[in-house]
Amino acid sequence: MKRLIIFIIAATILSCSSKKQDTATETAVKEEKQVDRNYTVQLTDSQARNAQIVIGQLEKKEIANQLKVTGKVDVPPQNMVSVSFPLGGYLKSTNLLPGTYVRKGGVLGVLEDIQFIQLQQDYLSAKVRLQFLEADYKRQQTLDAGQATSTKMVQQVRSDYQSQRILLRSLEEKLRLIGLNPARLSEGNISKRVNIYSPISGYVSKVNVNIGKYVSPTDVLFELVNPADIHLVLTVFQKDVAKLRVGQKVITYTTSDTIRKIPATILLISQDVAPDGSVQVHCHFEYEEHKLLPGTFMNAEIETKNAEAFVLPETAVVSFENNHYVFVQKEENVYEMIPVQTGASENGYVALDDANSKALAGKPIVSANAYTLLMALKNKADE
Repeated sequence: MKRLIIFIIAATILSCSSKKQDTATETAVKEEKQVDRNYTVQLTDSQARNAQIVIGQLEKKEIANQLKVTGKVDVPPQNMVSVSFPLGGYLKSTNLLPGTYVRKGGVLGVLEDIQFIQLQQDYLSAKVRLQFLEADYKRQQTLDAGQATSTKMVQQVRSDYQSQRILLRSLEEKLRLIGLNPARLSEGNISKRVNIYSPISGYVSKVNVNIGKYVSPTDVLFELVNPADIHLVLTVFQKDVAKLRVGQKVITYTTSDTIRKIPATILLISQDVAPDGSVQVHCHFEYEEHKLLPGTFMNAEIETKNAEAFVLPETAVVSFENNHYVFVQKEENVYEMIPVQTGASENGYVALDDANSKALAGKPIVSANAYTLLMALKNKADE
């Protein structure tokens, strides 16, 4: 029995040791593949001939720096209007839907309320009262000239007349405020309804009411947008603001249509830096874009001043796992993959940052068919 127990314990230890060794071996193989994939690839003579590798070096060229940013279509505050009504009332009718085009002065809706009747009544009554007081005042002036009345009576009548003029004037302004013309108001056309008129020409962006709803003076009934002066607001990081200037050309395009380019010009650069370190740059489209709606997200490319930089052909740079790499020839048919940071690109060339430029200066770099080496490196890692 003791021998059996010893045998079982020994077998268990050997099994665990074997599993650990297998795991260590697999890890080593994976690490070896990872190293191979990340660093070097060696081609046979036959593979090298088929790959047609071209070797070059860094070149110094003058290249235009291109700043790529994003933004959103916006309209100036004077082109966005929230429509409310100075007096409360019940919405009797409206035919508006979001997207409906309305002209300035067009009827947006009709309100109905008893207070509209009262306001018109007050105005007409005040108008009649003023006529009486005006006649009485003139009569008192005549009597005063003949010393047939007291000075106190004249002053009282004049005070009543002036107060009534002020009252009538204020009622006129209240009527105009709700869209009624006092000059056209008479006892035969008093109405319980008033129209809501559009203050601008544009499109309805929001309808916040429905038929029969009671609205108060603080409620926003409709929201209108006039797209005639839409502009683009770009978000630019503070470090890049120094590269921009008013009047600079911008090429813009929507995220849904990258082929159709829309030219614009920088109109204003904000002097206020947001908490995230960004600055707003306002751009004006060079021609009216009726298809662009406020709130549309857009991409923009801004050409900054030309500058000398060390560049490589775009065919020398490969992209892999969201990083950029170039291949440096170490010896015949042996190449090492080096990570790089790229900059602006123009006419088939791409700039490298200063650190990469110094590290790669004078070294033989694969300038064409670099993707063939990347495929060979990946295939080697998968073996």
